[in-house]
Amino acid sequence: MEPVATVYRAERRTRPLAHPARGRWRVCGLDFRPGLDDEEAVPTYYLTPAGAKKIADELNRLMHLDRPKIVQEVSDAAAQGDRSENAEYIYGKKKLREIDRRVRFLRKRLDNCEVVETSGAMLDSVRFGATVKVEDEEGEERSYTLVGPDESEPGTGYISFQSPIGRALLKKKVGDTVVVQRPAGELELTIVEIRYD
Repeated sequence: MEPVATVYRAERRTRPLAHPARGRWRVCGLDFRPGLDDEEAVPTYYLTPAGAKKIADELNRLMHLDRPKIVQEVSDAAAQGDRSENAEYIYGKKKLREIDRRVRFLRKRLDNCEVVETSGAMLDSVRFGATVKVEDEEGEERSYTLVGPDESEPGTGYISFQSPIGRALLKKKVGDTVVVQRPAGELELTIVEIRYD
């Protein structure tokens, strides 16, 4: 009887698979900085200066306004007595855990991010941070700004550089036509203007 499936065990690597010139490698579209071992490799997240400021402001608000307020509420609820049936205490502890989880996430993002400054850049192709004006098949014009996944807001024109439209526009020049694969069908976009604000 033949085996149904063969399982291969991956060998543990003792050094990172880094390119010697760049000191990092790409996995699933993310750059990784080499650590002492593969498990310690940390992904690099790209942010615009405005996106980094927004994350830092949220972290500051959580640490200096929201968290102390919730800690005081939990302390007041705990002073009332029985904690097992005290809804204010239970809700406050839950809210405190949510804040602490968000603070850890934001700190990790800021520690592992790379802020890309593109204002005033004179590039002739689409790169991270570019604002691109495109025209579709019907002649309708739209503007997209390529940002990191943490700061994308498609409704306002801020799209991730990892999104289908973002990937199609990267490294293209004015006058180039790109085809974007989407669930509703193919979309053909022509680049009209590229600027870096």
